[in-house]
Amino acid sequence: MTDDGSELAVFVPKPRTEAVIETLRAEGVYDPTRSAEPRGDRVAVPVVEPPTEVETGVDGDVDVAAVDLPRRERGLEDLLADRGFSPAEIEAAPASWAVIGSVVLADFGDVSADDSLPEARREAVGEALLELHGNADTVLARGGISGTRRAPATEVVAGTGETETVHVEHGTRYALDLSSVMFSPGNKAERARMGEVVGAGERVFDTCAGVGYFALPMARAGAEVTAAELDPEAYRLLVENARLNGVSDRLRPVLGDCRDVETTADRVVMGHYEAHRFLDTALEALVSGGTVHLHEATPEPRFPDRPLDRLRSAADAAGRGVELQETTVVKDHSPGVVHGVVDARVD
Repeated sequence: MTDDGSELAVFVPKPRTEAVIETLRAEGVYDPTRSAEPRGDRVAVPVVEPPTEVETGVDGDVDVAAVDLPRRERGLEDLLADRGFSPAEIEAAPASWAVIGSVVLADFGDVSADDSLPEARREAVGEALLELHGNADTVLARGGISGTRRAPATEVVAGTGETETVHVEHGTRYALDLSSVMFSPGNKAERARMGEVVGAGERVFDTCAGVGYFALPMARAGAEVTAAELDPEAYRLLVENARLNGVSDRLRPVLGDCRDVETTADRVVMGHYEAHRFLDTALEALVSGGTVHLHEATPEPRFPDRPLDRLRSAADAAGRGVELQETTVVKDHSPGVVHGVVDARVD
Protein backbone atom coordinates (compact mmCIF):
# COMPACT_ATOMS: atom_id res chain seq x y z
CA MET A 1 0.00 0.00 0.00
CA THR A 2 1.24 3.47 -0.84
CA ASP A 3 1.46 6.44 1.55
CA ASP A 4 -1.88 7.79 0.30
CA GLY A 5 -3.63 4.47 1.01
CA SER A 6 -3.68 3.16 -2.57
CA GLU A 7 -3.22 -0.58 -3.00
CA LEU A 8 -0.45 -2.02 -5.13
CA ALA A 9 -0.07 -4.62 -7.84
CA VAL A 10 2.80 -5.96 -9.88
CA PHE A 11 2.24 -6.13 -13.65
CA VAL A 12 3.60 -9.44 -14.88
CA PRO A 13 3.95 -10.81 -18.44
CA LYS A 14 1.25 -13.47 -18.77
CA PRO A 15 3.62 -16.44 -19.29
CA ARG A 16 5.40 -15.60 -16.01
CA THR A 17 2.29 -15.10 -13.86
CA GLU A 18 2.26 -18.37 -11.92
CA ALA A 19 6.00 -18.33 -11.25
CA VAL A 20 5.88 -14.73 -10.02
CA ILE A 21 2.90 -15.43 -7.76
CA GLU A 22 4.81 -18.30 -6.14
CA THR A 23 7.79 -15.98 -5.55
CA LEU A 24 5.54 -13.32 -4.07
CA ARG A 25 3.90 -15.89 -1.79
CA ALA A 26 7.30 -17.09 -0.58
CA GLU A 27 8.37 -13.51 0.14
CA GLY A 28 5.13 -12.85 2.00
CA VAL A 29 4.02 -9.87 -0.07
CA TYR A 30 1.27 -11.51 -2.16
CA ASP A 31 -2.19 -10.13 -1.28
CA PRO A 32 -4.73 -13.01 -1.25
CA THR A 33 -7.65 -10.69 -0.44
CA ARG A 34 -7.75 -9.31 -4.01
CA SER A 35 -8.04 -11.02 -7.40
CA ALA A 36 -5.44 -10.90 -10.16
CA GLU A 37 -6.75 -9.44 -13.44
CA PRO A 38 -5.48 -9.42 -17.05
CA ARG A 39 -4.40 -5.98 -18.24
CA GLY A 40 -3.46 -6.12 -21.93
CA ASP A 41 -0.56 -8.52 -22.40
CA ARG A 42 0.14 -8.53 -18.64
CA VAL A 43 -1.58 -9.62 -15.45
CA ALA A 44 -2.00 -7.31 -12.45
CA VAL A 45 -1.12 -9.38 -9.38
CA PRO A 46 -2.02 -7.84 -6.00
CA VAL A 47 0.74 -7.22 -3.43
CA VAL A 48 0.77 -5.61 0.01
CA GLU A 49 4.13 -3.90 -0.61
CA PRO A 50 6.74 -3.73 -3.37
CA PRO A 51 8.56 -7.08 -3.69
CA THR A 52 12.31 -7.44 -3.32
CA GLU A 53 12.67 -10.96 -4.72
CA VAL A 54 11.21 -10.08 -8.14
CA GLU A 55 13.18 -7.76 -10.42
CA THR A 56 11.03 -4.70 -11.14
CA GLY A 57 11.41 -1.27 -12.70
CA VAL A 58 12.99 -0.11 -15.89
CA ASP A 59 15.48 -2.96 -16.22
CA GLY A 60 12.98 -5.69 -15.31
CA ASP A 61 9.89 -6.93 -17.04
CA VAL A 62 7.68 -6.56 -13.95
CA ASP A 63 6.30 -3.15 -12.94
CA VAL A 64 4.72 -2.05 -9.65
CA ALA A 65 1.85 0.44 -9.59
CA ALA A 66 -1.16 1.49 -7.58
CA VAL A 67 -4.27 -0.17 -9.00
CA ASP A 68 -7.79 -1.08 -7.92
CA LEU A 69 -8.42 -4.83 -8.03
CA PRO A 70 -11.63 -6.60 -6.96
CA ARG A 71 -11.87 -8.16 -3.52
CA ARG A 72 -11.76 -11.93 -3.53
CA GLU A 73 -13.88 -14.10 -1.31
CA ARG A 74 -11.77 -16.42 0.77
CA GLY A 75 -12.00 -19.99 -0.45
CA LEU A 76 -10.88 -23.38 0.78
CA GLU A 77 -7.34 -22.87 -0.52
CA ASP A 78 -6.97 -19.71 1.57
CA LEU A 79 -8.30 -21.35 4.72
CA LEU A 80 -5.98 -24.33 4.31
CA ALA A 81 -3.00 -22.04 3.75
CA ASP A 82 -3.89 -20.28 7.02
CA ARG A 83 -3.80 -23.69 8.71
CA GLY A 84 -0.26 -24.33 7.48
CA PHE A 85 -1.07 -26.71 4.63
CA SER A 86 1.70 -27.15 2.09
CA PRO A 87 0.99 -26.58 -1.62
CA ALA A 88 1.02 -30.37 -2.12
CA GLU A 89 -1.53 -30.87 0.66
CA ILE A 90 -3.74 -28.13 -0.77
CA GLU A 91 -3.52 -29.83 -4.16
CA ALA A 92 -4.67 -33.12 -2.55
CA ALA A 93 -7.67 -31.48 -0.85
CA PRO A 94 -11.14 -31.87 -2.41
CA ALA A 95 -11.60 -29.85 -5.57
CA SER A 96 -15.37 -30.30 -5.44
CA TRP A 97 -18.04 -30.60 -2.80
CA ALA A 98 -21.75 -29.95 -2.39
CA VAL A 99 -23.78 -28.57 0.49
CA ILE A 100 -26.85 -30.78 0.97
CA GLY A 101 -28.99 -29.23 3.69
CA SER A 102 -26.69 -29.03 6.70
CA VAL A 103 -24.18 -31.57 5.35
CA VAL A 104 -21.12 -30.89 3.20
CA LEU A 105 -20.57 -33.86 0.88
CA ALA A 106 -16.95 -33.79 -0.28
CA ASP A 107 -14.88 -35.90 -2.63
CA PHE A 108 -11.60 -36.82 -0.95
CA GLY A 109 -10.65 -39.28 -3.69
CA ASP A 110 -8.94 -42.61 -3.08
CA VAL A 111 -7.75 -42.56 0.55
CA SER A 112 -5.27 -45.35 -0.22
CA ALA A 113 -3.49 -43.39 -2.94
CA ASP A 114 0.06 -42.22 -2.31
CA ASP A 115 -0.89 -38.54 -2.71
CA SER A 116 -4.00 -38.71 -0.50
CA LEU A 117 -4.33 -36.70 2.70
CA PRO A 118 -3.69 -38.47 6.03
CA GLU A 119 -6.69 -38.78 8.35
CA ALA A 120 -5.67 -35.90 10.63
CA ARG A 121 -5.29 -33.53 7.69
CA ARG A 122 -8.66 -34.63 6.27
CA GLU A 123 -10.27 -33.56 9.54
CA ALA A 124 -8.61 -30.14 9.23
CA VAL A 125 -9.97 -29.84 5.68
CA GLY A 126 -13.40 -30.72 7.04
CA GLU A 127 -13.15 -28.02 9.69
CA ALA A 128 -12.17 -25.50 6.99
CA LEU A 129 -15.20 -26.53 4.92
CA LEU A 130 -17.44 -25.97 7.95
CA GLU A 131 -15.92 -22.51 8.36
CA LEU A 132 -16.57 -21.84 4.68
CA HIS A 133 -20.21 -22.96 4.95
CA GLY A 134 -21.47 -21.59 8.25
CA ASN A 135 -24.90 -23.26 8.07
CA ALA A 136 -23.44 -26.76 7.77
CA ASP A 137 -22.65 -28.93 10.79
CA THR A 138 -21.19 -32.14 9.30
CA VAL A 139 -18.68 -32.98 6.58
CA LEU A 140 -18.96 -36.37 4.88
CA ALA A 141 -16.43 -37.96 2.57
CA ARG A 142 -18.38 -39.58 -0.23
CA GLY A 143 -17.40 -42.83 -1.84
CA GLY A 144 -19.11 -44.91 -4.48
CA ILE A 145 -22.69 -46.11 -4.87
CA SER A 146 -23.16 -49.88 -4.87
CA GLY A 147 -25.86 -52.49 -5.34
CA THR A 148 -29.38 -52.38 -6.70
CA ARG A 149 -30.37 -50.35 -3.65
CA ARG A 150 -27.80 -47.65 -4.49
CA ALA A 151 -26.22 -47.67 -1.03
CA PRO A 152 -23.64 -44.88 -0.60
CA ALA A 153 -20.24 -45.31 1.03
CA THR A 154 -19.64 -42.32 3.32
CA GLU A 155 -17.41 -41.39 6.25
CA VAL A 156 -17.78 -38.56 8.76
CA VAL A 157 -14.73 -36.29 8.45
CA ALA A 158 -15.62 -33.38 10.73
CA GLY A 159 -18.45 -31.77 12.65
CA THR A 160 -21.27 -33.23 14.71
CA GLY A 161 -21.61 -36.37 12.61
CA GLU A 162 -25.34 -35.75 12.07
CA THR A 163 -26.18 -37.16 8.62
CA GLU A 164 -29.94 -36.57 8.62
CA THR A 165 -30.96 -33.28 7.04
CA VAL A 166 -33.59 -31.52 4.93
CA HIS A 167 -32.42 -30.19 1.58
CA VAL A 168 -34.53 -27.66 -0.35
CA GLU A 169 -34.21 -27.53 -4.13
CA HIS A 170 -36.47 -25.54 -6.48
CA GLY A 171 -39.06 -25.47 -3.71
CA THR A 172 -39.04 -29.24 -3.16
CA ARG A 173 -38.06 -30.43 0.32
CA TYR A 174 -36.02 -33.63 0.56
CA ALA A 175 -35.58 -35.30 3.96
CA LEU A 176 -32.39 -37.34 3.67
CA ASP A 177 -29.99 -39.49 5.63
CA LEU A 178 -26.84 -39.18 3.56
CA SER A 179 -25.18 -42.10 5.36
CA SER A 180 -27.80 -44.52 4.04
CA VAL A 181 -29.40 -43.10 0.88
CA MET A 182 -27.98 -41.71 -2.33
CA PHE A 183 -28.54 -38.08 -3.37
CA SER A 184 -26.74 -36.75 -6.44
CA PRO A 185 -26.23 -32.96 -6.56
CA GLY A 186 -25.46 -33.25 -10.27
CA ASN A 187 -29.04 -34.33 -11.04
CA LYS A 188 -30.48 -31.01 -9.87
CA ALA A 189 -31.45 -29.70 -13.31
CA GLU A 190 -33.06 -33.00 -14.28
CA ARG A 191 -35.13 -33.07 -11.09
CA ALA A 192 -36.38 -29.58 -11.90
CA ARG A 193 -37.08 -30.57 -15.53
CA MET A 194 -39.34 -33.42 -14.46
CA GLY A 195 -41.50 -30.94 -12.57
CA GLU A 196 -41.76 -28.86 -15.76
CA VAL A 197 -42.53 -31.51 -18.40
CA VAL A 198 -45.39 -33.16 -16.52
CA GLY A 199 -48.96 -31.91 -16.67
CA ALA A 200 -51.48 -31.65 -13.86
CA GLY A 201 -53.53 -34.81 -13.62
CA GLU A 202 -51.04 -36.95 -15.57
CA ARG A 203 -50.56 -40.47 -14.28
CA VAL A 204 -46.87 -41.14 -13.60
CA PHE A 205 -45.11 -44.40 -12.74
CA ASP A 206 -41.68 -43.89 -11.13
CA THR A 207 -40.04 -47.31 -11.26
CA CYS A 208 -37.06 -46.62 -8.98
CA ALA A 209 -38.18 -43.68 -6.86
CA GLY A 210 -35.57 -43.52 -4.11
CA VAL A 211 -36.53 -40.78 -1.66
CA GLY A 212 -38.62 -39.11 -4.37
CA TYR A 213 -35.94 -37.48 -6.52
CA PHE A 214 -38.27 -37.15 -9.55
CA ALA A 215 -41.57 -38.20 -8.00
CA LEU A 216 -41.77 -35.22 -5.64
CA PRO A 217 -41.39 -32.37 -8.19
CA MET A 218 -43.84 -34.18 -10.48
CA ALA A 219 -46.41 -34.61 -7.71
CA ARG A 220 -45.92 -30.96 -6.72
CA ALA A 221 -46.72 -30.05 -10.34
CA GLY A 222 -50.09 -31.81 -9.97
CA ALA A 223 -49.36 -35.29 -11.35
CA GLU A 224 -50.77 -38.48 -9.83
CA VAL A 225 -47.61 -40.47 -9.07
CA THR A 226 -47.13 -44.14 -8.23
CA ALA A 227 -43.59 -44.43 -6.84
CA ALA A 228 -41.97 -47.85 -6.33
CA GLU A 229 -38.92 -48.23 -4.08
CA LEU A 230 -37.16 -51.44 -3.07
CA ASP A 231 -35.02 -50.16 -0.19
CA PRO A 232 -36.90 -49.83 3.14
CA GLU A 233 -34.88 -46.82 4.33
CA ALA A 234 -35.36 -44.90 1.08
CA TYR A 235 -39.06 -45.88 1.16
CA ARG A 236 -39.38 -44.49 4.71
CA LEU A 237 -37.96 -41.18 3.53
CA LEU A 238 -40.16 -41.24 0.40
CA VAL A 239 -43.25 -41.45 2.62
CA GLU A 240 -41.89 -38.68 4.87
CA ASN A 241 -41.10 -36.48 1.86
CA ALA A 242 -44.60 -36.86 0.43
CA ARG A 243 -45.93 -35.56 3.75
CA LEU A 244 -43.26 -32.85 3.97
CA ASN A 245 -44.23 -31.50 0.54
CA GLY A 246 -47.97 -31.78 1.06
CA VAL A 247 -48.47 -34.30 -1.79
CA SER A 248 -49.49 -37.43 0.12
CA ASP A 249 -52.85 -37.32 -1.69
CA ARG A 250 -51.13 -37.43 -5.12
CA LEU A 251 -48.11 -39.63 -4.46
CA ARG A 252 -48.68 -43.34 -3.82
CA PRO A 253 -45.48 -44.90 -2.42
CA VAL A 254 -45.05 -48.65 -2.91
CA LEU A 255 -42.41 -50.66 -1.01
CA GLY A 256 -41.16 -53.35 -3.34
CA ASP A 257 -39.99 -54.29 -6.81
CA CYS A 258 -41.50 -52.17 -9.60
CA ARG A 259 -42.12 -55.38 -11.56
CA ASP A 260 -44.74 -56.34 -8.97
CA VAL A 261 -46.66 -53.05 -9.20
CA GLU A 262 -49.91 -52.89 -11.15
CA THR A 263 -50.62 -49.42 -12.49
CA THR A 264 -51.52 -47.48 -15.62
CA ALA A 265 -49.40 -44.49 -16.59
CA ASP A 266 -49.24 -41.67 -19.11
CA ARG A 267 -45.55 -41.24 -18.26
CA VAL A 268 -42.92 -43.62 -16.87
CA VAL A 269 -39.71 -42.45 -15.20
CA MET A 270 -36.84 -44.96 -15.17
CA GLY A 271 -34.14 -43.21 -13.13
CA HIS A 272 -31.90 -46.15 -12.21
CA TYR A 273 -28.87 -46.80 -14.44
CA GLU A 274 -29.98 -50.43 -14.80
CA ALA A 275 -33.64 -49.53 -15.36
CA HIS A 276 -33.55 -50.89 -18.92
CA ARG A 277 -33.96 -54.31 -17.30
CA PHE A 278 -37.51 -53.28 -16.41
CA LEU A 279 -38.55 -51.95 -19.82
CA ASP A 280 -41.14 -54.69 -20.32
CA THR A 281 -42.76 -53.64 -17.02
CA ALA A 282 -42.68 -49.97 -18.01
CA LEU A 283 -44.26 -50.63 -21.40
CA GLU A 284 -46.94 -52.81 -19.85
CA ALA A 285 -47.98 -49.89 -17.62
CA LEU A 286 -47.65 -47.18 -20.29
CA VAL A 287 -50.70 -46.18 -22.34
CA SER A 288 -50.44 -45.72 -26.11
CA GLY A 289 -48.99 -42.29 -26.80
CA GLY A 290 -47.33 -42.15 -23.39
CA THR A 291 -43.79 -41.03 -22.62
CA VAL A 292 -40.80 -42.94 -21.23
CA HIS A 293 -37.81 -41.23 -19.58
CA LEU A 294 -35.03 -43.85 -19.69
CA HIS A 295 -31.83 -43.06 -17.75
CA GLU A 296 -28.55 -44.86 -18.34
CA ALA A 297 -24.82 -44.57 -17.68
CA THR A 298 -23.50 -44.87 -21.23
CA PRO A 299 -20.06 -44.59 -22.87
CA GLU A 300 -20.14 -41.11 -24.37
CA PRO A 301 -19.77 -42.21 -28.02
CA ARG A 302 -22.75 -44.58 -27.59
CA PHE A 303 -25.21 -42.04 -26.19
CA PRO A 304 -28.07 -41.78 -27.06
CA ASP A 305 -27.93 -44.78 -29.41
CA ARG A 306 -27.53 -47.52 -26.79
CA PRO A 307 -30.46 -46.61 -24.51
CA LEU A 308 -32.63 -45.77 -27.53
CA ASP A 309 -31.83 -49.14 -29.15
CA ARG A 310 -32.75 -50.90 -25.91
CA LEU A 311 -36.06 -49.06 -25.76
CA ARG A 312 -36.84 -49.82 -29.41
CA SER A 313 -35.99 -53.49 -28.94
CA ALA A 314 -38.35 -53.78 -25.95
CA ALA A 315 -41.07 -51.89 -27.83
CA ASP A 316 -40.68 -54.12 -30.90
CA ALA A 317 -41.13 -57.17 -28.69
CA ALA A 318 -44.36 -55.65 -27.39
CA GLY A 319 -45.55 -54.75 -30.89
CA ARG A 320 -45.21 -51.01 -30.28
CA GLY A 321 -43.40 -48.13 -31.94
CA VAL A 322 -41.04 -45.49 -30.53
CA GLU A 323 -40.66 -41.83 -31.47
CA LEU A 324 -37.64 -40.05 -30.01
CA GLN A 325 -38.55 -36.71 -28.41
CA GLU A 326 -35.42 -35.49 -26.63
CA THR A 327 -32.06 -36.59 -25.28
CA THR A 328 -30.28 -35.00 -22.32
CA VAL A 329 -26.81 -35.46 -20.86
CA VAL A 330 -27.46 -35.01 -17.15
CA LYS A 331 -23.82 -35.08 -16.05
CA ASP A 332 -20.51 -36.87 -16.43
CA HIS A 333 -20.72 -40.21 -14.65
CA SER A 334 -17.05 -41.26 -14.88
CA PRO A 335 -14.22 -40.72 -17.38
CA GLY A 336 -15.67 -41.34 -20.83
CA VAL A 337 -19.12 -42.23 -19.47
CA VAL A 338 -22.16 -39.94 -19.29
CA HIS A 339 -25.38 -40.10 -17.31
CA GLY A 340 -27.95 -39.48 -19.98
CA VAL A 341 -31.72 -39.70 -20.36
CA VAL A 342 -33.77 -40.49 -23.45
CA ASP A 343 -37.34 -39.13 -23.67
CA ALA A 344 -39.51 -41.06 -26.12
CA ARG A 345 -43.17 -41.38 -27.09
CA VAL A 346 -44.38 -44.97 -27.35
CA ASP A 347 -47.38 -45.85 -29.56
